[in-house]
Amino acid sequence: MNRTLAQVLSVAFHPLLLPTYLFAIILYYMPVSTLTLPFHIRWVVLAMIFFTTFILPGVAAYSMVRLGHLDSVEMERRDQRGLPLLFTGVCYAITAYLLHREANFDALFYFVMGIIAASVFLTYLISLFWKISAHSIGMGGGLGLLLVLNWLAPEARMVVPIALGILLSGAVLTARLALHVHTPAQVYAGFASGLLLAVVAAFAGGL
Repeated sequence: MNRTLAQVLSVAFHPLLLPTYLFAIILYYMPVSTLTLPFHIRWVVLAMIFFTTFILPGVAAYSMVRLGHLDSVEMERRDQRGLPLLFTGVCYAITAYLLHREANFDALFYFVMGIIAASVFLTYLISLFWKISAHSIGMGGGLGLLLVLNWLAPEARMVVPIALGILLSGAVLTARLALHVHTPAQVYAGFASGLLLAVVAAFAGGL
């Protein structure tokens, strides 16, 4: 794969952006009948997700670079991943709590956000001793959640998002290998871990 294309894919499908993409599908692709939240205020949920799962962790990572705690926001060194991953996991867990606390939000929201938060903490734990691919965990988890949504609401016709998820997962995993930032084992293990975590956690949590 061309290096420029690999870099574009890595940025466009950065793990911090995946929650926003996934919630955009939930809020605007799934049938109106599957959610109780009024359509005209769903942008509030999406804006909150974008702010707490992308803006806050992104600003924190940039601040860590400026303070000398990170070499770059890409976090290529395993020993520098701990603090930003932990902070991101806390942001995601708080987001799940906020979604749970608001009675007007569908239970699906905080279940999905909770699973995403769990995937970040899994990445943090594994990164303490091995440089697993966060991109791969994110793509695997996202695909797993799309499969769960298809099971929960067959009328949603999730075939197109799932097919795109499979194609994009392959492209992103290939991009990470093309950039030589991960070994094949780190990429494939990340994807499998994210996929299994999403599916197992969803069914164990009663989704």
